[in-house]
Amino acid sequence: MGKIYYLMGKSSSGKDTLYKELLLMFPALKTLVPYTTRPIRAGETNGVEYYFVSDEELEKYDVAGKIVEKRTYNTVYGEWKYATIEDGQVDLEESDYLVMGTLESYRNMKRYYGADRIVPIYIEVEDGERLSRALERERRQQTPKYEEMCRRFLADQKDFSEENLQCAGITKRYYNNDKIQCLEEITGEIRYGKF
Repeated sequence: MGKIYYLMGKSSSGKDTLYKELLLMFPALKTLVPYTTRPIRAGETNGVEYYFVSDEELEKYDVAGKIVEKRTYNTVYGEWKYATIEDGQVDLEESDYLVMGTLESYRNMKRYYGADRIVPIYIEVEDGERLSRALERERRQQTPKYEEMCRRFLADQKDFSEENLQCAGITKRYYNNDKIQCLEEITGEIRYGKF
C-alpha cells in the first residue's frame, strides 16, 4: 500500500529545498505536480513546480469532476487558484509519493486518499528567519512583489495556527534551523517507517 509523504509549512520555511533534496535521496518516490492559475515565477518551469493554467482550464477540470482539492487566495494581484487534479499522476497501489503543499490541501487530500495513506511532514522555522528568507527570495525576482510577500506571511500565521495544526492531526514538527539535521530526521523516518 503506497503512501503520500506530504511536506508542508509556512512560506519560506525551506520546503522547496528540502523537497528537492528528498527526491535526490529517494529516487523511487514519485511526485505529484499541482495546478495553479498564478503567474510563473523566475526559475520555475511549467510541469515541474506546478502546471500553470488559466481559470478556464481549471474550470474544465472542475466540470469534469477531476478536482481532488482546490483553494482560492485573494491576493493583491487578484484571485490565484491552486488545485490537485485527478489526472492519472497518483497510483497508490504501485508507488509512494512526495508532495508539497498547504495545511488546507493536506486536510483535503487526507479526506480524498484516506488518513492511512497520507504522512504529514510539517516544517517549522522561526518567524524572523522566515521573513528574512522571504525578503531575500523576493529581491531575486525580476519584478518583486513585496506586498504579496507580506500578505502571504500574515496569512500563513493564521493558516498554520496551533488550532488548525491540531485539527489537522499534526503533532510532529521538523525544525529547519539546520537544514542537514532537519533532512536527516525526515529521511530517517521515511527510510525506517517511524511514522
